Amino acid sequence: MFTADFCGRLRDAFHTAGYHSDGVVDLLGAAAHAALGRGEPEPVRRVSQDGGELGTLIRLFLLGDPEPAPAVAKALGSAPVEEALATGLLRADGEQLRAGLDVRPYGDVHGSWWVVSDQDSDLRGGPVSPDHVLGVGHASLSLARATARRPVGSLLDLGTGCGVQALHASRHAERITATDLSQRALDLASATFQLNELDVELRQGEWFAPVAGRRFDQVVCNPPFVVGPARVDYTYRDSGLAGDDASALVVRQLPAFLNEGGVGQLLASWLHVRGQDWGDRVASWLPRGGVDAWFVQRDVAEPSLYVGTWLRDAGVDPRSAEGRAKAAAWLDWFEANQVVGIGFGFVTLRRTDAAHAEVVCEDLRHAFDDPLGPETAAWLDRVDWLRANGSAEGLLATRFVVPDTVVLEEVSEPGAEGWQSVVRRLHRTDGPGWQHEVDELAAALLAGCRGHVPLADLLVLLAFGHGQPAEELVNAALPIVRDLVRHGMVVPA
Repeated sequence: MFTADFCGRLRDAFHTAGYHSDGVVDLLGAAAHAALGRGEPEPVRRVSQDGGELGTLIRLFLLGDPEPAPAVAKALGSAPVEEALATGLLRADGEQLRAGLDVRPYGDVHGSWWVVSDQDSDLRGGPVSPDHVLGVGHASLSLARATARRPVGSLLDLGTGCGVQALHASRHAERITATDLSQRALDLASATFQLNELDVELRQGEWFAPVAGRRFDQVVCNPPFVVGPARVDYTYRDSGLAGDDASALVVRQLPAFLNEGGVGQLLASWLHVRGQDWGDRVASWLPRGGVDAWFVQRDVAEPSLYVGTWLRDAGVDPRSAEGRAKAAAWLDWFEANQVVGIGFGFVTLRRTDAAHAEVVCEDLRHAFDDPLGPETAAWLDRVDWLRANGSAEGLLATRFVVPDTVVLEEVSEPGAEGWQSVVRRLHRTDGPGWQHEVDELAAALLAGCRGHVPLADLLVLLAFGHGQPAEELVNAALPIVRDLVRHGMVVPA
């Protein structure tokens, strides 16, 4: 679709015009750039009118506006307009030219890339096509922020789409393989990689079939996780499997494609079925033994809200005849299968030869700003530490400290003898903002965790000071300490 020569010429034109993350922000300014993010084009048009070639590229690719052919040719530099039309990058609109694809700057703290994808329904002015290739969306951004970024030798981007996860992986992986069922997705991903001068192995096929018999140090996956009837309206979101079977398939099969100690991370959705615990449901997907697993639930949607959201995502008006028919079939399926909610979140899997695998399912639905990726890597480290030192003897011999990022919040109410504490809550002010309610004795114990005295001695002193049997206090404290260690709220000194 895109030749290396054409991508090189296009890259040179973008550099010359300043069509990169910083250049776009600098030209638009804070207010117009914020308007662009909100989908409000007019402030962007006004600011970009005197922006030369950069302004032309912004209106062409980011707003979907028609532009005069001579201005587009000038903005593309040595990249021929004829080839841009032949590849589908541009399309004719009378005597003007429009973008046929979405090409937008996208970056992280280390620099900027360009991502090639199909235009969304707003720019297209109607529903997207069945083989639509999604651009940089909320889901891909969420997965990128939740992915651990430690150096690895080999990484698999399963279901690469336009290649967003592979771009991020290029910062820490020596070798990247990207797969997708859709040939169109691979064509656009190839354009993304060539524009950014990245060497990525591309393979076409369903699920893990393109890499059968291979193993990787890390696997990332943004699968078609939309749940409901078994159908494929849009390949980027629908798997053809009923319910949450797509997420279950990836969780079940992914560990077999990891090297020992390798980590897999994916977005997933799961059904909340009447009378069934969601944690039991997702844990049942795991292969038996040999896998540490962390399921983090970030949101739960009510079925009718879920259906309406995904109809609009594809550009289908829920009030139209098509929208009503699709919604009715979808909601009928949910009702027949006793679905009361749809959970969404992140899954981290690690292949391990440990005798006991750690499987934890947690709700994390409150808002927080820090990316989850560093916390994911730290969580795996803490699991390793607990595996080696989490016995009663190991914990009691350890000197613990409470990090500076952990605070104790207290809520009190007036009583006969003054203010009386009704809630004591530990709160991590960094990472995902974990919170744990503690009683008076636990708060006193943590106040003594300054790295000087083993936990066993602290508990003896606490038992003596509060007139408590030492053995009972130890038995009560150890499970609490394990949970606090797992969440990074107390750490070995």
